[in-house]
Order: sequence, then C-alpha cells, then structure tokens
Amino acid sequence: MPKKIKNCFYKNLTFEKLYEANLRARKHKVCKSEVVKFEINLENNLTNLLNKIRNHTYHLGKYYTFKVYEPKERTIKALPYVDRIVHQWYVEEFIKPNIVPKFISTTFACLKDRGTHKAALEVEKQIRICNQNNPNFWILKCDIKGFFYHIDPNILYSIMCKYIADVELLNFTKLLIFDGREEMGAIGIPIGNYTSQFFANIYLNELDQFVKRTLKIKHYVRYMDDFILLLNTKEECTLIKHTIETFLHQQLHLELNAKSKYYPNKMGVDFCGYRIFTTHKLLRLNSKKKIKKSVKKWNYLYKNNKLNVTKATESLNSWIGHASHCNSYTLQKKIINSCNFLLTDKAYSQMEQNIFDDFINNSNSNL
Repeated sequence: MPKKIKNCFYKNLTFEKLYEANLRARKHKVCKSEVVKFEINLENNLTNLLNKIRNHTYHLGKYYTFKVYEPKERTIKALPYVDRIVHQWYVEEFIKPNIVPKFISTTFACLKDRGTHKAALEVEKQIRICNQNNPNFWILKCDIKGFFYHIDPNILYSIMCKYIADVELLNFTKLLIFDGREEMGAIGIPIGNYTSQFFANIYLNELDQFVKRTLKIKHYVRYMDDFILLLNTKEECTLIKHTIETFLHQQLHLELNAKSKYYPNKMGVDFCGYRIFTTHKLLRLNSKKKIKKSVKKWNYLYKNNKLNVTKATESLNSWIGHASHCNSYTLQKKIINSCNFLLTDKAYSQMEQNIFDDFINNSNSNL
C-alpha cells in the first residue's frame, strides 16, 4: 500500500497558495475578459474563494462546452476561471508532490520533464535493447476505447482513497470528482480540466502497477491511454493482451480499442507522432500529409497577399522542431524549399542551418 497523505489540507489552504495558483492559471490568458474581471478585485476574490473552501461552501461552476478537431474531434468542457485556480492549487499542492512520484518511470503524459519526445525515445531505446536479445520479438500496441469518457468516478474515488488519509482533503477530492456530475453523466471525466489529466494518469497507474508488478513485463511504455509492450513471441502477446483486457474490464470498467493489435517488430510501431523501428525513427505518414497540405495552403494565401507570414513561420518552426527528433533531414529541406513565402525571408537560411545542425547533433548522439 502506498504511503497516505495526512494532515495537509488546511496547512496548504492559504491566501499565498491560492495567489500562486492564480499566477499559474492566468498564464497565457492575461487578456481574457474573465481573468481581467477576476483580477480587478483580486485580493477580495481570492479571500472569498479561500473562505468558501474553508467553510465547505465551495462548488464547481457551470461548464462551458465546445469542440476541437485536431488531432481528432473531442468535446472539451471548460470551467469558469475561479475553478481553474482551485484545480491548479489542488494539483500543485497535493497531487504532484505526493502521488506523481509513485508513478512508474515509463509513463510520460502530462508530466514535467517527460512528454511525447521522451516517450518516443524510451520506446526507441527499449526496442533496440529487445532487438539485441531477441531479433524476432513482437510488439503489442494498445489504446483504450473512449478513455476519458469511460472513467468511472466511483472507481477513481476508491483509488484516491488509497493515497489520501486526510479527511478534509478526501472530502474535497470527492467534491472535485462528483460535483457537476449532472452535466457530465454518470461516467467519464471532463477533457479540459487541469485535474482530469492527473486523475486519468492516477486511474491508469493501476494498470501500470499490474503490468510491472503482477505480469512482470520488463518492456512497457505508456503515454496516457496509449501503451506498448515488447514481448518475445506471438503466443505471449495473445496471452498478455487477453490478461490486460480482463484486468481493465474487471478493475477499471474500461475496454481496449478494436485497433489494439500485435505484430512482428520489423513492421515498426506508431507512437507519439513517430514510426519507430529497431534501427531508425521516422515521422508518421499522417504528419507528412498534414505539413504538405499546410504548405499548399500557405503558398496559395501568400500568392494572394493574404498570408500571415509570422504565424505561418511559427507553425513551420513547430513542425521542424517535431521532425528534428527523427530521421527527416531530407524531408525538412524539401518542405522548406517548397515554402514560397520563405524565399524572400531572412529566416530561410537560418532554418536550413538549424536543420543541418540538428542533423549533425542527432547523428553524433547515435554513434
């Protein structure tokens, strides 16, 4: 059993802590009307919030719902600004220092100093280790069907009880999980809450512990609800997949997506935006298609004097940053050469130099 969090709720419930949470919540949003409105009377608003939490009269506000379509269509639920301050305070004061350190080292989503590039590097490293020991190893790649929409709040709360002994903190955790449930339905947690990404990781930490401690799987990497296991044989993949499906269904009320499958390692594996093989790492085909489509659009707008060159250059730089983490030197040069709006821009030569420098650095790191 993990060591439980004790006697800390009121100790961390201070005006200073809420003020720090406000600074984090307002980051990149200082011009938003709700932020400006809250900060006009900041001291009084934070004091009122502090008193509501102390007096057990705090409740979540009404969600604002909207959709996003990249990388796929999702329904986002956003809370009022004051609730985002509360979520920042809760995560930073209780979750990060007490629960996150208990996660396994090969889970990467929404964690400081980890992320997609670190996750892809870990998969690349583990694939190469497996290849040295068994060149014919198999890859089991899974993801969970509608993960956020199928998290059971009752199970989530029971998991949180394993970590928390402080009664006040436990009651507040219960409020965060169940308040506003009439807007969300009986099952699921809202995509958009700062707490949700941590609750989701805590939920699947149960799977992580099962895979590592019970199944004793050595090569396992998870990024949120996508995870990879490297196994010796096809038969082992069949058995482990069935075992994981049973655990998810019985313990977490989750199901694997139908596209979860296993295959020989020579096919490589799609993970965190890359196609990873035993000897090299490439961009996913989807990423190539998207950047080529974007360049075509940028060139059309540029030809008609409608392109925001600054924004287009920022988007291009972002893609180059992603592409630089894999074997894509020739592709990067080809994409830059096809951007008409760069031909008269000073950034063109600098981009080429940066790509070359990244290529040399990556080559040296692989020696």
